[in-house]
Formats: sequence, C-alpha cells, structure tokens
Amino acid sequence: MEERNKKLDIAELLERHRQERERLRWEGTFREYFELVTQNPKIARLAHARICDMILAAGVEKINEGQPNEITRYKFFSKELFGIDEAIEKIVEYFKSAAQRLEVRKRILLLMGPVGGGKSTIVTLLKRGLEQYTRTDEGALYGIKGCPMHEEPLHLIPHDLRPEIERHYGIYIEGDLCPRCQYNLEHVYHGRHEDVLVERIVFSEKERIGIGTFSPSDPKSQDITELTGSVDLAAIGEVGVESDPRAYRFDGELNIANRGIMEFIEMLKCDEKFLYSLLTLSQEQSIKTGRFAMIYADEVIISHTNENEYNAFVANKKNEALQDRIIVIRVPYNLRVSDEEKIYKKLLDQSEAPKHVHIAPYTLRVAAMFAVLTRLQPSKRQNIDLIKKMKLYDGQDVDDFKAKDVKELREEAEREGMEGISPRYIINRLSSALVRDGITCLTPIDALRAIRDGFDQHTGISAEDRERYLNLIAMVRKEYDEIAKNEVQRAFVYSFEEMARTLCDRYLDNVEAYCNKEKLKDPITEEEVEPDEKLMRSIEEQIGISENAKNAFRQEILIRISSYARKGRTFDYKSHERLREAIERKIFADLKDVVRITTTSKTADPDQLRRLNEVIDRLIREHGYCSVCANELLNYVGSLLSRA
Repeated sequence: MEERNKKLDIAELLERHRQERERLRWEGTFREYFELVTQNPKIARLAHARICDMILAAGVEKINEGQPNEITRYKFFSKELFGIDEAIEKIVEYFKSAAQRLEVRKRILLLMGPVGGGKSTIVTLLKRGLEQYTRTDEGALYGIKGCPMHEEPLHLIPHDLRPEIERHYGIYIEGDLCPRCQYNLEHVYHGRHEDVLVERIVFSEKERIGIGTFSPSDPKSQDITELTGSVDLAAIGEVGVESDPRAYRFDGELNIANRGIMEFIEMLKCDEKFLYSLLTLSQEQSIKTGRFAMIYADEVIISHTNENEYNAFVANKKNEALQDRIIVIRVPYNLRVSDEEKIYKKLLDQSEAPKHVHIAPYTLRVAAMFAVLTRLQPSKRQNIDLIKKMKLYDGQDVDDFKAKDVKELREEAEREGMEGISPRYIINRLSSALVRDGITCLTPIDALRAIRDGFDQHTGISAEDRERYLNLIAMVRKEYDEIAKNEVQRAFVYSFEEMARTLCDRYLDNVEAYCNKEKLKDPITEEEVEPDEKLMRSIEEQIGISENAKNAFRQEILIRISSYARKGRTFDYKSHERLREAIERKIFADLKDVVRITTTSKTADPDQLRRLNEVIDRLIREHGYCSVCANELLNYVGSLLSRA
C-alpha cells in the first residue's frame, strides 16, 4: 500500500529512461562486430527471419488439440486480435518460409478483407513488436555508422571472400554496400574494411529507422522521391555532380525501411509509377534510384486493401506482373461470438468510456451475436439455421452436430466473413448508448435498440440489408429471452449446485444400470427396481433427445465417465455440455411456476417480496448485475412469463 501511494518521481523516471537508452548504445569497429556475429550468427539474420523469430519468441498454444477444430494460436497476436487465427496462421507460415530464404520472401504480402477486420492492426502489431524486439538482447542488430539505410555491416566483406566465410563460420552474407557506404569505405576509411565503425540500431517508426510507411494521395502531387529519396541541392554546390553519393538523400521510405518492414497503406490505390518500384524491390530486392546502380534492400513489404480494390486490380491486365509477385491472405471478419465479445471489451477498455455506467451481463454478447449473424451465410443443410451455425462456430455442440461439422460448414461457404457488420459499427453504437443523458446501466435490450437505431445513419446499409438486419435482431432478441429466463430461474434456486449434482447423480445411476442391463436398489426399501425410465426421459427431452436417440446419448455419457476415470478426473454434470444443459433446464422447468408467480405479481406478499429481494441480491452478488439491471431483468422476464 505504501508503494502504491508513493509519489511518482518524474526525475527518477527520466533517469531510468536515459539509462535504458545508454544500455542500448554500442559502437565498435567492423572487426569487433564480426566477433559478435561469430558468437551469435542470428545478429546478422535477414528481415523475414527476424520477424519470424520475434513472433515465435512470444509463444504458441494449441486450442482443441487433436480435435477437428484444432487452432494454433500465436501469443504475439492473441492479446489484441481475436477470432482470425486461421488468417494469422497463414501469415506466420509466410514468415516461416521466408525465414528459410525460400522464394516467398521475394513476394509482397497483401492482407485483403472487409473494413474493420483487423488488417491494419496486424501490421501495427508487427511494427510495434519490431520496435520492442530490437531493444532486447535476442533482437539486437547493428548497422554501419552513418549509413542512411542502417545497412548490414557484413556487406563490407568482398564477394570473393564470402564463400570462405560461410564455409568457415557458417555465416550467410547477402547484399551490397549502398553508394554512400561504398564512398565512405574508399575515401574516409581508405579501403580498410576492418576499421569501419559499426553501431547498434533500434527500430523506430517515428525516427524513421527500420520501419517505413507509405500512404497514397493525389497522384498529381505525390512524388516517387517519397519512396526512393531525392537529390540534396545544397550539397551539389560542394560536391559538384548529382551522381556523387554525398549529393543524394537516401531517405525515401524504401530506404529507411531497409532490414525491417515497409507498410503500404492501401497499396492498390497507388499510382502505377509507385507500383513499378515494388516490382524491382520484391523480385530483385533492389531499389532503383536515378544516377545510381541498383541499391540492395532487405525488407518485408506488407500492405492491406479491401476486396473491391483487389478485384479491380486483378481485373486490370496491366497489373499481371505485379499480381505474380503478391501473396494474398484473406483476413475475414471473426465468426466466433466469444471472440467478438473480446474485441468489444478490448475497444471499450482502451477508450475513455464513462466509468460510472455499468454494462450489464450479456450486453456485449447480444451485440456480438448480431454482428456474427450478419457475417454468416445460410447453410444448404435444412437442419442448420443461422443460430445453430453461430453456436457451432463458437464451439458449442448443437443437436447431433459436433466440432467436426464446422470444417464442412466453412468449406460450404467460401466467402463467409467477407461481408457483414464490422466491429467498428457495433462499438460506435455502444459508445453512443453509453453517453446518453441519465444512463447508469447499459442492458442487452439497450444495446440492440442502439444497433437498430443506427441503421439509418450507416451509409453502407441498403434497404435490403436493413430488412435482413432487423430480422437478425429479432432472432437475437429471442435468444436473449431464453438467456434472461435462465438467469432469473437460476437465481431463484438457492442451492442450485447441490440440486443439480443430486439430480445428475440420480440420472447417472439410472443410465449406468440401464446400459449394463442391471437393476437399482431402492434407497428406502432396498428392493431391486428397474432403472427409472421416466426420470431419464424427463431430463433427456429437455434437449430434444428423441426416443430413438436415447441409447446413443446414454452410451456417450458412459464413455465420457470412463474417459474421466482413466485420467483420474471427477465427472459431474458440468463435464458434458449437453448433459449440463439438460439438468439445468429440468430444474428450471420444475421451478417455472414459482418464478412466474413471483415475478409477475403486482401485489407481492411478504414471502414473494423476500424471494424477489433474495434473487436481486444473488444477481448482484454472484452474476455481475447492478441494482438497476437486476430489477430490469426481473421485470423483463416477468413480462415474458406473463405472455407464456
């Protein structure tokens, strides 16, 4: 507590900052640098390999390992990006291949997808990650001091010596000195390669070191020198000719991005003359600058665009040469409700959303459900509607469908996720609702109302889309109705866990006896009795298990119990998702009359009032509600039950 209340000393913070900058400072001769490389060859790795190592260093985890829906999740991206693991996996595959110096490193990486899908966030994470990585010991790199392109010092080694260096030290060297460094080697260091000064460099987009960014603007006013540098008119008077390296500023975005990453914002909107520069850079790894020979550049070129721009680009035959040098990775919208919730939570946490406004449970979930539904395509299978599809994609077992069916559904709808409502629209509508006058709590119904009211303001929503979205809101409302009733019904059960476990144990005892063709012993009379078929069916019918399917379901439960026993784990009603749902629904069904009478009574008696207060207290204490949304939930469910 004392440490927390200690006054922050700005002078101490600044001193620590200076010390960190000093720690990163290193300067020495090329001879000293070469010794560092022989001890750790990774220092001299190429740009793609550096980014690949940076991503993998953050860690990898497997989700649903061994299952048909197994996902490889890279922790480097997982704190900021949700639900686009497949696209990220393809991006990492690109860097893994490029890190091995395979041909894909000579390709432009183009992220293509709908607006607000996370394309620019991926690039931003790579850029910010590189800035941090080059500050670590693992990501340290060095450049020739005074070089405007911060180039690899190993370029100082003449080409005829490089095979011997590789044989002896295992160090691969690629590239040539830039014109400025070549001039300095001859005229400043008088050909003594080993005396050339080398310094440690830290990437910084702001300081234009290792990270370049180019955004297209008016083709008439935008100059190619933004990419490739320009003549220094002031220096010409001193050196005499424009072809002297000292008279040229090698400060274009392609120059300063050497050894790092070059981002082309909306690359396909660029004028053709800018795209031609990329042809040479991507295939030959060289920059063409007037009055100089080709200048070697080692950099990752990454861009992002929307689908319409890409389709127009592909349709233009003049772009065939560049098309062949592009690797396109689709970055669709997220299709998992749970991940969509995480997106909204992250965006709200990063904003200055009013802290006094409480966001009720399931508010972000219903917004996420609507957004995901707009991105889904109807299945050709008659027994799968959009709601079932949404739940399957979110990892839930629905009816007789399992996780393995998700792959088939995805293959059935190739364009799924490329259209629909973006997270930006949802977060904009939630933000508007959060700042309404007098609001203290944002409920799921408030969220749906805010989303609906914004349709007329959204220029990209046609009349046809509007009608479809209104139908989807109605579908989400029905789903929330069930959630709300379950929330209230569960809160009415004082010892819900104990009741559920007791009911589950009874069910499991009967299932085991039924499957093994045995009898049970009555706990009171100790007589042997047949398994209670009525009890088992009353539970199974809650989740639509038919008479024909009951045997398979019961066998599935026994197999799950055996699996848990082999692993030394205890099986309970939460261990099987569909059994949990069935147990809960059975209890809720038994309590439905009690809930309806209590929540709809206009003149509650003392006992009913006590029940209501206990339910509100439990909703607040255990379920995350505030007094406002707890009361609204009870009123809402009361109106639903009164109509039932």
